[in-house]
Amino acid sequence: MWVLLGIVVIVAGFLLRFHPLLVILASAIVTGIAAGLDPLTILAAFGKAFNEARYVSIIWIVLPVVGLLEAYGLQERARGLIARMRGATVGQFLAGYMLLRQGLAAVGLTSVAGHAQTVRPLVAPIAEAAAEAQAGDLDDDRREEVKAWAAATDNIGLFFGEDIFLAIGSILLIKGLLEQYGISLEPLHLSVWAIPTAVAAFLIHGFRLWRLDRRLKRGAAATEEAA
Repeated sequence: MWVLLGIVVIVAGFLLRFHPLLVILASAIVTGIAAGLDPLTILAAFGKAFNEARYVSIIWIVLPVVGLLEAYGLQERARGLIARMRGATVGQFLAGYMLLRQGLAAVGLTSVAGHAQTVRPLVAPIAEAAAEAQAGDLDDDRREEVKAWAAATDNIGLFFGEDIFLAIGSILLIKGLLEQYGISLEPLHLSVWAIPTAVAAFLIHGFRLWRLDRRLKRGAAATEEAA
């Protein structure tokens, strides 16, 4: 029953508002000692748990790196880059990003890009800079709209690109569901038929981005006439 001391440590640590990671670490150590394990065995258990969950904890390495890059002017650099590109528009930039996102997702690299990794530090600031180059100063509503388009483009690119990859969870889910109804399909067949859907999604969203460019251009023309 001494091994239950770990639960007591967790309850006491949370009641005293200690750091959760320290509370869990202390609880694991207390539980190991109460179970009669030597320190090396406890340390080995920590190492095994970290190794098995390393893909889950990798995000805690990515986020500080992104934050450090932002602190040293990553967004400003991105804005300056798009400002030097003559004729670049929000729609063109986001369409190119969507194509890249779909291509990476199609080969299984779904975590290479994303909201935390690319949209917030890079894609959204570049899209804002492109919108400013098209329509001048943006009000808060238009700025938030451009950010929303950047986030939506990432979502659509990932959603309609990942099904092309054979070993993605959605493909396996579809295969298992169809088998329950007596329909047997190979994952390759599902992936192949996901390609036309991805192409259609790119064309439809690309048309919407083209309309976004048109709206920004009309807004800029109206502002110039008013001035």
